[in-house]
Amino acid sequence: MILEGIVTTIDAAGLVNIAPMGPQVDDRTERFTLRPYQTSTTYLNLKQVGEGVLHVTDDVWMLAQAAIGRIEPPPEMFSARAVRGQVLANSCRWHEFRVKLLDDREERTTIECEVVHTGRLRDFFGFNRAKHAVVEAAILATRTEFLPIAEILADFKRLAVLVQKTGGEQEHRAFQFLLDHVNRVVANMGQSPNRE
Repeated sequence: MILEGIVTTIDAAGLVNIAPMGPQVDDRTERFTLRPYQTSTTYLNLKQVGEGVLHVTDDVWMLAQAAIGRIEPPPEMFSARAVRGQVLANSCRWHEFRVKLLDDREERTTIECEVVHTGRLRDFFGFNRAKHAVVEAAILATRTEFLPIAEILADFKRLAVLVQKTGGEQEHRAFQFLLDHVNRVVANMGQSPNRE
């Protein structure tokens, strides 16, 4: 099963990277598999340091910002208990992990991870179609380099309906932030941005 979350890793100097990722997890979240590209900071940090933290959160505003690499201001964090890493203070729960196997023979690396400590900060909000729509929009926003832009814009138009009907302020803000990013990509391609 794929669990959409946010992974924090650090480099050898202790600089934190925050990235949304969808690891394949087991039912108890004791082990999971990450598949980052070799060009990603997450891959480089895990190859170098070998530890990180997987977060489960319903904060789609933070997820949207992390998807396009612009979290401003930086979120509040605290030190992980069992690994070298940082825990996002606004997550619902977190899983500190160590890399058990890293296979980088292909462009998308396979990284097998083992959870060594789990913590909980607050309850998960619950199911909400707008939150799910923002997660889908965040995934689309990270794929503008290799998916047809017309398909991305069509999907954003469909997802906008869910956000409008079921979202709160956070979901509206996050969705608009992602749409603005896609529109900038379109404008840089010399096309007219979608003004939905």
